[in-house]
Amino acid sequence: MRPPGAEATLGQNDDTGSEMRTRIVILGGGTGGTMMANRLRRRHDPAQVSVAVVDKDDRHVYQPGLLFVPFGLAYADEIVRSRRRQLREGIDFHETEVEQVVLEDDAVRLADGTVLDYDVLVLATGAVLRPEETEGMTGAGWNERVFTFYDLPGAEQLARALADFDGGRLVVSLVDMPIKCPVAPLEFAFLADWYFTERGIRDRVDLVYATPLDAAFTKPIASQHLGGLLDEKRIELVTEFATGEIDGERGRLVSWDDREVAFDLLVTVPVHEGAAYVTRSEGLGDVLGFVPTDPATLQSEAKSNVFVLGDAANVPVSKAGSVTHFEGEVLTENIDRFLADEELSAVYDGHANCFIETGFGKALLIDFDYETEPLPGRFPNAFGPLPLLRESRLNHLGKLTFQWLYWHALLPGRSIPGIPHAMPTSGKERQQEAV
Repeated sequence: MRPPGAEATLGQNDDTGSEMRTRIVILGGGTGGTMMANRLRRRHDPAQVSVAVVDKDDRHVYQPGLLFVPFGLAYADEIVRSRRRQLREGIDFHETEVEQVVLEDDAVRLADGTVLDYDVLVLATGAVLRPEETEGMTGAGWNERVFTFYDLPGAEQLARALADFDGGRLVVSLVDMPIKCPVAPLEFAFLADWYFTERGIRDRVDLVYATPLDAAFTKPIASQHLGGLLDEKRIELVTEFATGEIDGERGRLVSWDDREVAFDLLVTVPVHEGAAYVTRSEGLGDVLGFVPTDPATLQSEAKSNVFVLGDAANVPVSKAGSVTHFEGEVLTENIDRFLADEELSAVYDGHANCFIETGFGKALLIDFDYETEPLPGRFPNAFGPLPLLRESRLNHLGKLTFQWLYWHALLPGRSIPGIPHAMPTSGKERQQEAV
């Protein structure tokens, strides 16, 4: 519901009798911020509602494409576009850093000195890589034998390193959770198996997957399937490995309990945190810079006119693009309800789905929510066409097709027909849930 003193209706008059527009400010021009801005602009008359987006640069990166860059399957000019050009006409774009959110004033202070007052604030600033938080990660060997593909410069440098790699021990390691797209490190390991097979040197490469989890993935049923694939592809799985130090000079990954994993080439996923302004904003976020959020309504716990979307939220679900899309459908409705002084809909169920590239032109698909594990079956219903938890060529093609849908449907603020925000139950083999 509205905070005390906020306007109760759209276009309410102020004390002087002049009409005021409801002001919606969105922090972040990535997947969630762009999607929400376009959805809200489509639904509301610009004469009544202003929409502004803030981001530090004008480079919108299609993040699922980063996985393919190291293997020469995608290039920067294919996955980077202007943020401004993804926004509908009538949306203001501020290209600058966010300095601070002042909750008590309903205002955002920007690094260029601008102050944006708001009636509704949407936080969609995602998660930020913090490689410097792990001892030694950015020291000797960084971008020479220690790489990450979680940003574009790192992915491009890793592409050159893989092309020159002629054998040895390649380790894929995630330092800690949460991370963006938790399946991406597994996908990298699977694609590395394919890549070195295609080059004819797979027998000269030892592949290792090191994770702080007690299994290959966060969900037991999916872990069973993914762990089986790691075995099948001769990828060693090292579990409960909490990285404390990276020694790039000597090629050692050292855990907090003093175990070691040797490497010739390390592909790592650094610690993730929320955007820096969150911790600078009193009462807004937690110690990691993520924003405490109602998992069903997506309203922040900080103040009732602040909402959170995507990776910036601390909700207990994967930080993935599909989550942001499904959240966006619920949040659009809840912002309208908030503006109308109506009760919010507590209907977001944590729905997430992910294509998992497994190499050789195949992929798995998983679909789950807060309560339900990824299960075998069909998606989006009993008639398919996509198989769940099973490798198929069709799933691989689905992942490739998603890039077109991303630019032409999801970012413009459209829904995908037949794919609801709530997790579909039809087609799932629920008797497998107890495995």
